[in-house]
Amino acid sequence: MTEYFKEVTPLTPYDCFIFFAREKTEFDFPVHSHEEFELNLILNGKGVNRVVGDHIGEINDMELVLIGSHVPHAWLTHKYKYTENTAKIFEITIQFHKDLLDDKLLQRNQLFYVKDLMDKAGSGVLFGRETIEKIKDRIISITSNKGFYSVIELLTILHELSVSSDMELLCNDCYRDVHHHSESDRLDVILKYMNDNFQNDISHSQIAHVANMTEVSFSRFIKKRTGKTFIDVLNEIRLGQASRQLIDSYATVSEIAFRTGFKNLSYFNRVFKTKKGKTPLEFRHDFHKFGKKTIV
Repeated sequence: MTEYFKEVTPLTPYDCFIFFAREKTEFDFPVHSHEEFELNLILNGKGVNRVVGDHIGEINDMELVLIGSHVPHAWLTHKYKYTENTAKIFEITIQFHKDLLDDKLLQRNQLFYVKDLMDKAGSGVLFGRETIEKIKDRIISITSNKGFYSVIELLTILHELSVSSDMELLCNDCYRDVHHHSESDRLDVILKYMNDNFQNDISHSQIAHVANMTEVSFSRFIKKRTGKTFIDVLNEIRLGQASRQLIDSYATVSEIAFRTGFKNLSYFNRVFKTKKGKTPLEFRHDFHKFGKKTIV
């Protein structure tokens, strides 16, 4: 079983946020989690491995990720190798309280996009190069600001990120501390039913009945709301649960496949590799290699 280091950050209840700016030639902090949100900017780290929830990916020379509360994460040296002729890794980490912006404030119209970003952070949000180029100097400059204006600058940065057109969610919903609130009560009911019953057979007609819709109307609804078919959504929920069991248990791949609703092992392996880019055994091996630490 993979255990994650529970980090106690130095952020006090009396501060809005803290930051760390540092140059380094390696990453040696284990896969960990903490209550605070974290915005991480990494420059010159090509070849470093990013671990967020059930996601593993190799980063390029510019990296910017927002991590939500209690989501396991780490950046690990992997293929990166420092030489005297190359720039050192430059990293800025900003950690802030998950209630820095309380629920009542986030309900205001002007903070709609920021609220959406905070919800998405539970899956880890990766920003593209265009956004990084636009925002990195502001993130760097926040390390020289103090007091009230540094808080205003952080909120401005979060707003700019919230309206970014090149963001990507990294890990499955089952790693979220607070699940994203759907725009539709009907979609909430559908997704809740799938999450509660993923291990069972769920037919198209059955889920349409749960949604109180005809099968044709349901197919159109789920595609419009999620951009995916019913089977795609159900498989993503099942794969998320399977990924977590691969990380958190010693059960065999076949046991996990059947526990999570896949009745055909070869189909499970095929869908898993298509989604994750590696087989379930390769996925488990990678996470056990990166994540075997003691909880403190």
